Amino acid sequence: MLTALLYVFIVALVGAILFLAASAVFGRGEELAPLPRGTTATVLPAYDVTGSDVAALRFQQTLRGYKASEVDWALERLGREIDSLRQQLDAAQGATSVSFDKQ
Repeated sequence: MLTALLYVFIVALVGAILFLAASAVFGRGEELAPLPRGTTATVLPAYDVTGSDVAALRFQQTLRGYKASEVDWALERLGREIDSLRQQLDAAQGATSVSFDKQ
């Protein structure tokens, strides 16, 4: 019985030493501090959103799907970008039709 207890103690001691050595060499594995509560890692450019930007979007997953606030933010941002592009297109088409009317 004493021999088995001694083996368990030695295995635990070797495991603890290996764990401490690996922790000292490799660190905790976290390079960045965790995000503050209420913020997100979901990113879109401030303007000129491209298809690849939308394809690269990643949302935080929760128990029942994606985090709703992140999806709502992305949809709002994409909606503003579409509205801005439509205004620019309307302005460009209006300027073109005005120049053709003058001729």
